[in-house]
Amino acid sequence: MVMVKICGITNLKDARKAYEAGADFIGFNFYPHSPRYVTPRTARRILQRLPKKLASVGVFVNEREDKMLEIAREVGLDYLQLHGEESPEAVARLARNLPVIKAVRVRDSFRTAELARFKRASAFLLDGFDRRRHGGSGKTFRWNIALRAKRAGHIFLAGGLTPKNVTEAIRSAKPYAVDVCSGVEAKPGKKDPALVANFMRAVRSAQRKVR
Repeated sequence: MVMVKICGITNLKDARKAYEAGADFIGFNFYPHSPRYVTPRTARRILQRLPKKLASVGVFVNEREDKMLEIAREVGLDYLQLHGEESPEAVARLARNLPVIKAVRVRDSFRTAELARFKRASAFLLDGFDRRRHGGSGKTFRWNIALRAKRAGHIFLAGGLTPKNVTEAIRSAKPYAVDVCSGVEAKPGKKDPALVANFMRAVRSAQRKVR
């Protein structure tokens, strides 16, 4: 089964729609410069009204380690997702407290050996490269790179995924999970329920074809 993460959740309605559609993870963005930024207080209130079996992921960019752990405790996060230039040592320290998903922006020159430095990461999120953004750019990359990267651990495939291309992406990369944000939005920070449902149907269809 390919897992699904709906990222950039900013409100309870969208979180409930993600759960009802069958998502496994939801992501909250705690990077203040993101159009999908939420406060820890908002994220906590959303999680308090959702089933416990839906895993929560906190997205951070070059944040202080103590601040990330403080937010994780306040909100009740299950995972930390790091989108900045965090070092392997920082990942190892944080991993003593919570599983860490290390995000990597993939260029054409990307080498999967780069992931080996982050030995304590529980998973890797591969995203399309954008010089101005640390994530949520809506840019795809060559999915065969993600297929090769599976040797380093669990792969979350991100970057420009939509209901129209996620089936092909899964068939090409065979990831542990797919991560969608802008591809199911009506506008930044607001999900489109129809797109969320269509995305989930496309994921399940891909799974049947891969078997």
